[in-house]
Amino acid sequence: MTGKPRPKPAHAEKPLAGERVLITRAKDQAGSLAAELEALGAEVMEIPASYAALDATLNNIENYDWLILTSVNGVEALFARLEKLGFGPEKLLHLNIAAIGPATEEAIEVHGLPVDVVPEKYVAESVVEALWEQVRGRRVLLVRAKVARDVIPEELRKAGARVHVVEAYETVVPEESRARLHEVLSDPRQRPTAVTFTSSSTARNFVALLGSDDPAKALHGISLVSIGPVTSATLQELGLHVDVEAKEFTIPGLVKALAERK
Repeated sequence: MTGKPRPKPAHAEKPLAGERVLITRAKDQAGSLAAELEALGAEVMEIPASYAALDATLNNIENYDWLILTSVNGVEALFARLEKLGFGPEKLLHLNIAAIGPATEEAIEVHGLPVDVVPEKYVAESVVEALWEQVRGRRVLLVRAKVARDVIPEELRKAGARVHVVEAYETVVPEESRARLHEVLSDPRQRPTAVTFTSSSTARNFVALLGSDDPAKALHGISLVSIGPVTSATLQELGLHVDVEAKEFTIPGLVKALAERK
């Protein structure tokens, strides 16, 4: 007599069941990543972040003449905050806009705004060269999504511009959160099995938060998951080994890489 097939256990369809994943990402941006990880069975922990600096700048955006955006992530963060504050893209229409490359230019134009300058080479020095004659006496806002070299602000100030740099978001860690991180890392029952990194800034901020002379030792046995090669390079500069790197440099790509690592 053949019986009915036994149902699969609920966790069989959840490849991340039993995983504890620490998200190093700005809180307002962590929702989709957390949701995707939780849908696959992971327990998710988050580090809070603040958009206070960017929000304050956008509330006074009429005081600027030029806007420089150096990445697609920066564009996405800027327009997400505009929407959150109740503004539309028209809030930026008075600005001359520079994009560091065609991908960033396209991301801006999706929102209906024209891009005035795209340098021939997609590096900071080329941005400076393209803007040198146009920014004297002007107020320039540089929005960047990660810790970066200061070539653009330093050189444009030499050209006579008044440059304000704002990170798309800043990781803000109250002392109790710092203590909580050390607690979970030292407790085997709470210790995360993986930490995700979605940008170079999240990597640097996390290591600063960790406050360890030997971050690799502090994170021993935890899988470090990177969204792409730039973030991986930063982690390696910080003395950390990258266990998993997404093949597609997106949040779904990162989640897929983590789910398939076993």
